[in-house]
Amino acid sequence: MSAPHSDDHGTSTRAPADAVEAIVPLIPIVLPIVGGVLIFLLAFIAVSMA
Repeated sequence: MSAPHSDDHGTSTRAPADAVEAIVPLIPIVLPIVGGVLIFLLAFIAVSMA
């Protein structure tokens, strides 16, 4: 009981890229920028309410 022989051995196609795997390398750049914008917006709201 062996596995059936396939003629297309070695010509496998690559899986489509995952959206999360495409974003992960950008996290060290995007996270501080978004954090700075969020802090600025929260400070702006605090000053405008005071």
